[in-house]
Amino acid sequence: MRQWLIRKGAASLDDLDMIEVARPEPGPGEVLVRVRACSLNFRDQLIPQGHYLGGAVDRDTVPLSDGAGEIAGIGAGVTGLALGDRVAGTFFLDWIDGPPNAGHGPALGAPPTTGMLQDYVVLPAHAVVPLASSLSFEEAACLPCAGVTAWNALMEGPRPVKAGESVLVLGTGGVSLLALQIAKAAGARVIATSSSDEKLARVKAMGADDTINYRSVPDWGAAAAKLVGGVDHVVEVGGSGTLAQSIAAVGYNGEISLIGVLTRQGDTGPHALMFKGATLRGIFVGSKGMAQRLNAFVDGHAIKPVVDRTFPIEQALDAYRYQGSSSLFGKVVITL
Repeated sequence: MRQWLIRKGAASLDDLDMIEVARPEPGPGEVLVRVRACSLNFRDQLIPQGHYLGGAVDRDTVPLSDGAGEIAGIGAGVTGLALGDRVAGTFFLDWIDGPPNAGHGPALGAPPTTGMLQDYVVLPAHAVVPLASSLSFEEAACLPCAGVTAWNALMEGPRPVKAGESVLVLGTGGVSLLALQIAKAAGARVIATSSSDEKLARVKAMGADDTINYRSVPDWGAAAAKLVGGVDHVVEVGGSGTLAQSIAAVGYNGEISLIGVLTRQGDTGPHALMFKGATLRGIFVGSKGMAQRLNAFVDGHAIKPVVDRTFPIEQALDAYRYQGSSSLFGKVVITL
């Protein structure tokens, strides 16, 4: 079978290789998944460059956390799953449900865990979820990381989004577009930012109520706040470089969901939150339970993740390069 590897000590995308290996077999409590599609996240750019948590990988590692396929083998003792079931892996192997905790286990696609960019993968039976029935493999592969992250940011925690509230999403990557779709389905007013007027026209067509070009409006946080009298929920994917603007945008008693690491330099002082009684909540993907609730919501509201481009597995490096470009709008998918 085909399998991509990030080589031990990798420092660039050039340290990725596709090889042929024997098909694995599931052990007790495990399932074998025939992978049909994978999607890329920003995390997947960092790992082969040695910039992810822990630095360069300390062993050859199969990349990607996000993949969808069908059950092709079942180990001893596994119940509730059958051959042919359409499933996706969960980002964390052992975070079943509830709030964040120290026992969530390793995450797919980074040491010490294998990833999804291979024809077959063995996973613990408790670390797969049935796909949303309305989605193709390619669409479903967009959800395990980006979709669950957006769902956690908006619908979990102390104050889920309600109809009539406002949501600010930054840019047009996978998390932001899925957050836009979830927020609109929940009845919220959505403000979207981008540096591209063409992309802003596309998010407007997707249902965004207001758009701001952050290049032509440098104080875009204040502009967003002015539109709605202070934003109720900010999906902060930018990181240090955009946090000050998100704090300017959030309203009284509002919430900023802190997700992003796209920018590393900037003002991260939280004191302005004090005057608004606003909160900053850290988001690191989510649990199996969140994935299940997201899938039910996706089916119930006919949400279709935005797949920008698809690449065959042999062109995985091209997929990585496109996903890291300014052309990106939504998700990049690799088909197997």
